[in-house]
Amino acid sequence: FVSHQVEILDWKTKKQLCFLDKVEPNATIREIRLMFHKLYPRWYPARQSIKLDPKGKSLRDEEILQHLPVGTTATLYFKDLGPQIGWTTVFLIEYTGPLFIYFLFYFRMPFVYGLDERFTSSPHPVVNLACICHSFHYIKRLIETVFVHRFSHGTMPLRNIVKNCLYYWGFAAWLAYYINHPLYTPPSYGKKQINFAVIMFLLCEAGNFSIHVALSDLRRNGSKTRKIPYPTKNPFTWLFFFVSCPNYTYEVGTWIGFTIMTQCVPVGLFTLLCFIQMTIWAKDKHCTYLREFKDYPSLRMPIIPFLL
Repeated sequence: FVSHQVEILDWKTKKQLCFLDKVEPNATIREIRLMFHKLYPRWYPARQSIKLDPKGKSLRDEEILQHLPVGTTATLYFKDLGPQIGWTTVFLIEYTGPLFIYFLFYFRMPFVYGLDERFTSSPHPVVNLACICHSFHYIKRLIETVFVHRFSHGTMPLRNIVKNCLYYWGFAAWLAYYINHPLYTPPSYGKKQINFAVIMFLLCEAGNFSIHVALSDLRRNGSKTRKIPYPTKNPFTWLFFFVSCPNYTYEVGTWIGFTIMTQCVPVGLFTLLCFIQMTIWAKDKHCTYLREFKDYPSLRMPIIPFLL
């Protein structure tokens, strides 16, 4: 075979960082990252963005050198992505916080509401139910992080963890403060409203979990190849007939159920923000599917069947 030469330049200054000689034509970008890492130990593979063009997209780990539009001497561009943190660690940190922060308010810690006797317990059963549902939601997320999720990207920039934690932890504190407040008033329509909300909450949680399992099954044996997700025998996955990201649809449904259950304005605002953010993510993912798969089902919408 004809060996390749790989020149790696800084994406901004165009200064040569290294020149790799006698690189096998079937070498992957991951292997090139490892070669680069040996020369520059502080830039570990997850921190490297390797591109064909300074302003282009990062090349994927599994892409093969000889399949790229380059000659026997390839010029690649390096961008430092900064310190990285694994997605599993990210999710564990993000989801553990709300779980314990909520308990601080639920158990009426003295520094939260004061020491008055009437502040020590709530007369409304829905407050206990809300704590169970909130805890269940985040425990489920933690279990999925460890046992279900398979991540196409192994890491994210470390600086983002602060922003993400402020969002999840901050909202958990805000919701918990009002739901567990001594002056909290229960839902207007009593048990009927609460029962309806609990059923909706649990169905959406089951649906969300089912979709995550179905998506995980697409990446068995560590495969990173993108595939079109299709409904399975599980009825909860049948939402794939109509939307590209049913996990987000179910997630929003979960928080709508929690909003109805607690009849609390901060929960409603959190649900609205969740919906806006997940709609953005769903649209991006939907566009990616349409771009990558010519035979992608035309009936599907990003997040809401037939609408959005």
